[in-house]
Amino acid sequence: MAIVTARLRLDRLVAADAPALFAYRGDDAVARYQGWKPADIAAAGAFIADQARLAFGTADSWCQLAIRDKATGELLGDVGVHFPASTDEPIEFGLSLRPERQGQGFAREVMAALLDLAFGEWAYRRAVGSVDPRNVSSMALLRSLGFRQEAHHVESYFFRGEWVDDVIFAMLAREWRRHP
Repeated sequence: MAIVTARLRLDRLVAADAPALFAYRGDDAVARYQGWKPADIAAAGAFIADQARLAFGTADSWCQLAIRDKATGELLGDVGVHFPASTDEPIEFGLSLRPERQGQGFAREVMAALLDLAFGEWAYRRAVGSVDPRNVSSMALLRSLGFRQEAHHVESYFFRGEWVDDVIFAMLAREWRRHP
């Protein structure tokens, strides 16, 4: 499984990625809005091993892909794809980038490629995003891709010891096709 864009290659994480994965996913600034933060390199390696046993596209699962620099193979981040039980249910994505690689358009490039697949070959009719409203850059990314905000749930999610808001974004396949 590989997805290639102008600057990136999305493929499976491999055991050798564990130190780099831990380095950025273990960073408090990166992990602040993420559901998973590895405790150590071994935990990052175990996560990669678990993902290796999971076929990409398995229904009702989160499948993680490495985001790599196409030219060098450097691990820039990772993206999770939640494949629901049916294409009638919405597909969802979660993305993490190394701090020094943020703000360079990589997240937008990844998401555009995945939305092309989700609404094309994979035949989903709807995509959703769930974002803590303090994560301003993720909300801006979704809006720039044409997602619309559908809800803002106040203190609806207990996360890392505090009640946080949850903002829901969504897009239909027909809306993506119209988006420039």
